[in-house]
Amino acid sequence: MLTFLHAADIHLDSPLRGLDRYEGAPVEEIRIASRRAFENLVEYAIRERVAFVVLAGDLYDGDWKDFDTGLFFVEQMSRLRKADIHVFGVLGNHDAASKITRSLRLPANVHIFSTSAPSTQRIEKLNVAIHGQSFASQCTAVDLARSYPAAVPGWFNIGVLHTSMSGREGHGSYAPCSEACLRESGYDYWALGHVHQREVLPGRPTIAFPGNIQGRHIRESGPKGCLRVLVDDQNKATVEFVPLDVLRWTTATVPLDGAEAKSEVLERVDDALRRVVEASENRLTAVRIVLTGTTPLAADIAANSRQWNADVRATAIDVDAEKLWVEKVKHEVSMPVQQSLAEGDDSPLAEVAAIVARLTASENAASELGIDLAELERKLPVDIKETILAADPHWWREILADAEAKLLAELKG
Repeated sequence: MLTFLHAADIHLDSPLRGLDRYEGAPVEEIRIASRRAFENLVEYAIRERVAFVVLAGDLYDGDWKDFDTGLFFVEQMSRLRKADIHVFGVLGNHDAASKITRSLRLPANVHIFSTSAPSTQRIEKLNVAIHGQSFASQCTAVDLARSYPAAVPGWFNIGVLHTSMSGREGHGSYAPCSEACLRESGYDYWALGHVHQREVLPGRPTIAFPGNIQGRHIRESGPKGCLRVLVDDQNKATVEFVPLDVLRWTTATVPLDGAEAKSEVLERVDDALRRVVEASENRLTAVRIVLTGTTPLAADIAANSRQWNADVRATAIDVDAEKLWVEKVKHEVSMPVQQSLAEGDDSPLAEVAAIVARLTASENAASELGIDLAELERKLPVDIKETILAADPHWWREILADAEAKLLAELKG
């Protein structure tokens, strides 16, 4: 049985902007996480004696600061060469030929597909044909897949493509293609990259995004790694996920319904964090803690958020200081119904509640607030811009709920 690995979106030495502003962040561990995850990929390939490795773009995160990033890659490829494992890869939008101004001689076992036209690499002893094309420039907006070579009859055909295949929202439109086009290609496996969420489409041929091998922020949460592909005598591929990440991002939602004392809240936080540690598979975990539900403590949490956040972080340290880092504490709690505002109330408290309710129901809260989002984003630093998810209704609800809680707490003294 043929076995190979499919990985993508390595983003070696991603700059991880804004880390320094996070309280107590394990900055060095996060900075080197992409390298450690890539080392895990290489070690797994050698240990499992796979036939070859496919890298579907964005090996790098952009132009190198110096040659150190490239030298690290060469070193890892050399380890695979000594194990007689070949590597076939394409360049994506982050490491397109137009973006990488430096270069290094790669070991003989590494083939990066040309940027000028799609081509085919044949592995005669395995009856495998691998087809691919690299991005010449970051803004590659044409459908590259339509020009890929015809499948080699009777062989196992792999298409390697960095793409924003239609239907995958929230990603830049690069080398767009349709699922139908890929299915009509005659290939047996499409090794895709660019989308950081793992996805394996049902049916034949197998079309798969492995996701990135290491999450870089809270929006890239959950296990990250590569796909191990096993091919049977009928050229049917079976896919298995292999976790490679060394740092895992996750969200722990802690319901506080009915909690009347801080000690009870912190006990619930403690329980939730212990479950996070158990699920981490001995990895360092960056956790966002979200306090939800209705509790009479809601006003105090809003008014004294710094104290509450510190208590939550202290709880995390007590649970496991080496395996847990609290990325953020979010408050989405509300007062019980009996303590909320009475109908017909025309006090300032009622006015705040009414305004928030109207804005929460609005399709364009920013406009109602008189906020020019384009102008705001233009003025903000890049790392702050990335936290503004203006098109996400859930983000607006969180912002408005937080603002309401703080204002009501202030008005109540």
